[in-house]
Amino acid sequence: MKLQKNTSLALYSVLEIAADPTRHISGAEIAAKYGVSSHHLAKVLSELARAGVVLSVRGVGGGYRFTGNARRLTLMDIIQMFEDPGRPDPDRRDAGEATPVGQALGAVLSEIDEIARATFRSITLATMQRLIERQRLEAEAVAARLPLRGDAVEAAPRSSRRGRRPR
Repeated sequence: MKLQKNTSLALYSVLEIAADPTRHISGAEIAAKYGVSSHHLAKVLSELARAGVVLSVRGVGGGYRFTGNARRLTLMDIIQMFEDPGRPDPDRRDAGEATPVGQALGAVLSEIDEIARATFRSITLATMQRLIERQRLEAEAVAARLPLRGDAVEAAPRSSRRGRRPR
C-alpha cells in the first residue's frame, strides 16, 4: 500500500499538531520542518479542519490546534480522508495478471494490502505519540552517549557482572 503525498503530509501534520493540543502550530512551521510548500500543505490542513480533526485559528498567534481524540483517532481515519485505501493500485496491473502465476501473485499482494489496512486501523494517534516520544528519547540517549534503560548491564565488564572484581 503506497500512500499519496497529501496523505503522508496529513499524517505528519496531525502528529505534529496533536503532540501539544494546547499549542497553535502554524502551517509554515510544519511546512519548513518537512520541506514542503506552505501552499500545498495549507490545502491538506484545510481538509483536516473541515473534518474536525484540527481547528484553524487566524491572526497573530494563530495556527492549527488538535481537536480530535488521540485515543480513538487511527492512522486509517486520516488516510481515508485523502484516499480510498481499498481501491486496487493501478500501477500494479500488468499483462501477467491473466496467468495463474499473476493471479497467485495478485492474491498475495492483495492480502499484504489488507494487512497494512488492518494495521493502520489498529494504530491510534496516542500510540504513535508514545512511539515518537520513545524514538526521541532513544535519539537523545545516543547523542549524549548515555546507556538506555536495560543497557547498563550490557555496558558493564563481564567480570563485574558475575560479582568478581576485575584483575
